[in-house]
Amino acid sequence: MATVEVLTAPASPSFSLDQENLQSSNSHIESSIKTIPRFSGAENDFRSDFVTVPTAEMLNAPQILSLADNWEEDPTSTELQNYMSQLTGQPAALLVLSGTAANQISLRTALGAPPHSVLVDHRSHIVTMEAGAVSSITGTNGHHLTVIDVQNNATLTTADYDCPTRLICLENTLNGTILPLSDVKAISAWARSQNPPIHLHLDGARLWQAVAAGAGSLQDYCQAFDSVALCFAKGLGAPLGSVIVGSQAFIKRARLMRRLFGGGMRQSAIIAAPARVAVEETFMKGRLTETHEKARRIGEAWESLGGQLVHPTETNMVWLNLDEANLSKEEFWKIAADEGIKVMMKGRLVIHYQISEAAIQQLILVFKRVLGKRGQARSNGHVTNGVKRKIDALG
Repeated sequence: MATVEVLTAPASPSFSLDQENLQSSNSHIESSIKTIPRFSGAENDFRSDFVTVPTAEMLNAPQILSLADNWEEDPTSTELQNYMSQLTGQPAALLVLSGTAANQISLRTALGAPPHSVLVDHRSHIVTMEAGAVSSITGTNGHHLTVIDVQNNATLTTADYDCPTRLICLENTLNGTILPLSDVKAISAWARSQNPPIHLHLDGARLWQAVAAGAGSLQDYCQAFDSVALCFAKGLGAPLGSVIVGSQAFIKRARLMRRLFGGGMRQSAIIAAPARVAVEETFMKGRLTETHEKARRIGEAWESLGGQLVHPTETNMVWLNLDEANLSKEEFWKIAADEGIKVMMKGRLVIHYQISEAAIQQLILVFKRVLGKRGQARSNGHVTNGVKRKIDALG
């Protein structure tokens, strides 16, 4: 952790630039200097894993590569698409501007004329975080969707009053938890056995995390789906960009949908080149597993101080149960900010590869403050204060 000097100018009715006044001014300024904790870049930012700062390699990449006029002619973009096709085992790939674009282009590509319905996990990003572009959902489900959930909620009849399920969208990871490959394969087999087959799409913005956790290979997951959206920014650190992978016919139509959604772009190498660096430097070199280890340590620290978690820490997200700690979202946010830590106004902490060790230690100080306050309250209520003893033991 570094420090930054905050300068407060002296109160003065007049200020002239002669040497005497400058020396006097400097004396006033030096006497009013304050030092506060300060982190640079994204090392203290636990709000999400897209807050990373692009590396020099990412920013320099477009300077040494092509800058052709459009997506189809630029060799840097087509090479990235070919690379992602090979990496995922899908026949073709399409570079797009964002994760929302990747999902919505995929859905509009897969869906024909109405009526149709989309079956998803009730917590899915495409429902809760994409401006309501998809609104047909299942009821609540457990840790992840299973083939039984899908079978119980899909509409297979085609009477005049029916809205048949034409697309199933899964998400992996979802809230940092992993959709097991065995469940993906079971859902895929069932969807493909229907007449007509039901298109199976994956919002795989953070699929990198499931693969890094050892849940299955990128190809194992991607080949079970008809289309997959992968994000280059979340977790990997690219400035922007996502990719859709699927069949040649699907990607051909998706290219038209990308144009319809306003996704055409000139000099697309400025997106493609940093994205390629992000895949090779962050994913391929195993940096995501480091974030998982940090997340586990943070979750264990919270629990060791008496806190509880909402979800298991399976990848790079830690979900603190603030309600159980009798802590409001606003209070948690304020205490974290006081310690120089950036968090969302909820109990979710997202660990990325630029989070520093100093920031983790500072975060644990936040935990001690909020859980220590709860422990003290319980002590005052004549409850044995085991939480306080755990805090003291951690130093």
